[in-house]
Amino acid sequence: MRALVVYETIWGNTGSLAEAAAEGLRGSAGVERVDVVAATEAPPAIDPEVDLVVVGGPTHAFSMSTASTRNNARQQGATEIPARGIREWIDELAAPTSAVAVATFDTRTVKPRLPGSAAKKAMKALVAKGFRPVDSPKTFGVHGYSGPVADGELERAREWGATLTDA
Repeated sequence: MRALVVYETIWGNTGSLAEAAAEGLRGSAGVERVDVVAATEAPPAIDPEVDLVVVGGPTHAFSMSTASTRNNARQQGATEIPARGIREWIDELAAPTSAVAVATFDTRTVKPRLPGSAAKKAMKALVAKGFRPVDSPKTFGVHGYSGPVADGELERAREWGATLTDA
C-alpha cells in the first residue's frame, strides 16, 4: 500500500500533525511507502499507485483557508504563508482514475471553541471528485491560533494514521 499525505500549514501545527499521521501509517502492516507533501508542492493528479490520500489543513472562518484568511494570519504574525492551500489544490486536482481512499483532518483552537471544519469541507470536495472516504473527518486541537499543538494530539494523530489502513 502507498499513501500520500497532503497538508497546509501556516504556524507549523498542521504540518506536525500530518507528519505524526504519516508516522502512524508507516508503522502499519502492508504499507510500503508514505509521502508527505505541502499543498504548494502536491501533484495535480494522484499517481495510480497511491491507495490512500490523507488531506489536512487549518480551519479558517469555518472552512478551508482562502487567500484572504491566510492574509489575515499574516496580519496576526504568521511569517510562512503558503501561496496555495488545500482548497486550491483540491479545486485543481484531477479526478482519480479509480475510487482512491481518502481521509481528512483539520486543526482548530481548543479555546475558544469555534464552529466549522476544514476537514469536513475537504472531504465533501474530495468525495465529489470521486474519492472514497475511509473514515470520518478528524479534528486536532491547538492552543490559540499559532499553537502549539494541544497535549496528546500528536500521539492521537499517530494512532489515527495507524488505523487508516484498517478501512
